[in-house]
Amino acid sequence: MATPQDVLPAPSVLDLPAPEARIVARRKPGQWAAAAVALLLAAMTVNSVIRNKAFQWSVVADWFTARSVLDGLTLTLWLTAVTLALGFVLGTLLATMRLSTNPVLRTLSWGYVWVFRSTPPLVQLLFFFNIGALYPTLGLGIPFGPEFVTVRTVDLMGPTLTAVIGLTLLETAYAAEVIRGGILSVDRGQLEAAAALGLGRWRVLRRIVVPQAMRAIVPTAGNMLIGALKGTSIVSVLAVSDLLYSVQLVYLQSYQVIPMLMVATIWYLVVTTLLSIGQYYVERHFAKGATRDGLPPTPLQRARAAVAKVVRA
Repeated sequence: MATPQDVLPAPSVLDLPAPEARIVARRKPGQWAAAAVALLLAAMTVNSVIRNKAFQWSVVADWFTARSVLDGLTLTLWLTAVTLALGFVLGTLLATMRLSTNPVLRTLSWGYVWVFRSTPPLVQLLFFFNIGALYPTLGLGIPFGPEFVTVRTVDLMGPTLTAVIGLTLLETAYAAEVIRGGILSVDRGQLEAAAALGLGRWRVLRRIVVPQAMRAIVPTAGNMLIGALKGTSIVSVLAVSDLLYSVQLVYLQSYQVIPMLMVATIWYLVVTTLLSIGQYYVERHFAKGATRDGLPPTPLQRARAAVAKVVRA
């Protein structure tokens, strides 16, 4: 006779092993169709550019590393570096004035930013280039008093110096707003906590304000750097031998307008690409500790992971 322990209960539906769940990705035919159309249009564009003989790629190759072009590129890079460095130095001072509690400093700094952001860069350059018509001489002496040293403006303000001054004053206005926005992005509660701990002003600035403000400053500053590089092309109207003016001198003599413009275009693409790569890694540096999950992998790390995955397969 069977005992109660020998009688097993009938298995219920809940006791049966659940089938393994299978995740099926949602099909998106619209996105695939749009991607196919975009790839087709891109391939057609590249094919038309490569096979179009009007671009004269052989002429582009001959002039791409010519001495005159490289000299113009060097001057373009020098103008970009100088004007942006001076612009951020003066912009930091201007941003400090705008954040000051002194109404006079705030008003003067706001007026400077308002003027230089409201007028076209080309108009500013032409104005400084013709400043000799307003001030034939510049002097150093006592304010509203006698001058000890005077110099003719036309002898002092050459095309290159005019370009440096005009672009620097313009970049100063934009840099001031970038720095001011980065400082204002820092949570005020952290500053109050630092003050409660008795930290000094410079230590708070170095340890708390600057590292966090740079997360907001670097992306915009990178865009400013690329914009400044391309913006230097307007100095060609002053006969400054930058990259654009150098290729203009060539095609005005040879009438090879399109290939010489392509030379300048490709050099601008190369330099801006390198600057964008540098901006990416600078942003990663200042983004450390911003998220709990850590930094996402770089494109190079993702490529290595993909190659390793293929090798293992």
